[in-house]
Amino acid sequence: MRAIVLDQIAGPLAVREVGEPQVPADGVVISVVATGLCRSDWHAWAGHDDIALPHVPGHEFAGVVASIGPGVTKWRVGDRVTAPFVEGCGACEWCLAGNAQVCPDQQQPGFTHWGSFAGQVVIHAADTNLVAVPDGVSFEAAASLGCRFATAYRALTGRAALKADEWVTVIGAGGVGLSTVMIAKALGAKVIAVDRNTAALEVAERLGADHVLVADGSDIPAQVHALTGGSHVSVDAVGSEQTCADALLSLRRRGRHVQIGLLPPVEGHPRVPMARVIAWELDVFGSHGMAAADYPGMLALIESGTLEPQKLIERVIGLEEAAGMLPRLDTANVAGMTMIDPTR
Repeated sequence: MRAIVLDQIAGPLAVREVGEPQVPADGVVISVVATGLCRSDWHAWAGHDDIALPHVPGHEFAGVVASIGPGVTKWRVGDRVTAPFVEGCGACEWCLAGNAQVCPDQQQPGFTHWGSFAGQVVIHAADTNLVAVPDGVSFEAAASLGCRFATAYRALTGRAALKADEWVTVIGAGGVGLSTVMIAKALGAKVIAVDRNTAALEVAERLGADHVLVADGSDIPAQVHALTGGSHVSVDAVGSEQTCADALLSLRRRGRHVQIGLLPPVEGHPRVPMARVIAWELDVFGSHGMAAADYPGMLALIESGTLEPQKLIERVIGLEEAAGMLPRLDTANVAGMTMIDPTR
């Protein structure tokens, strides 16, 4: 099969023929129809995750079951499926409680093993981790769910317990940030979107953001407080010392912050305004994807038409173009989601 292959950390990516994966006893092999290009893939390329070389990136995808291990009971060849980017083991106390996203023995395609920037990808513990894609949901829309939409949905519902009419400040209007905007609006909240990229903010407005703010060095928290009196919920969908601080400082007293963007200690561990967290009794949550067991609520919003993830897809590209784009993701001013068609 054709795949994007990384041979050296932060090195060039090549598209070449590699061997097809073997199906695990408890897993499946999926023929990839659509897979998303995400900033988390850039973190793996840059060496912020522990990966074994050579490596195939890619962690959010949808496709068709191509082969099934003997221990799989719930799935058949030809099923339309997607999966969260975290694969729980299916047997530990966290998986059995429906929290596979924090399984201590988790697998992650595109990180712990070869991912979806290829013709096929493996999913372990398929009976725990696979999600059926309804016929009315496109493969491209389904591929957006495994990382960005699922992470945003759990961040707002399972972690921040967002209520209708509350204010949400979303720092970062890339894929996960725009997903957060869309889900917050679908849940009846009011949204401020913040980004340095004005094109991305235009997309956020089109998707329903009530206000947009340009991150141009001005005092973002002061502008949020002037508009709202302080947000009830803030989300850092970028992952930097500045964006985390701006998100926290945008909150009102007793507000809730959710950290989605990764904060790698590239220049030492980031400084966070903990004095404000303590004095204003702010709640700070991490959010690490969402278990397959929690997908029904999100899929119900999609099937009802309240949430339309396909609106986030700005472009569909092939493997070669994706191989050139991935190393530039940290600096590219790209609005919306980029979807990869491995057959191109």
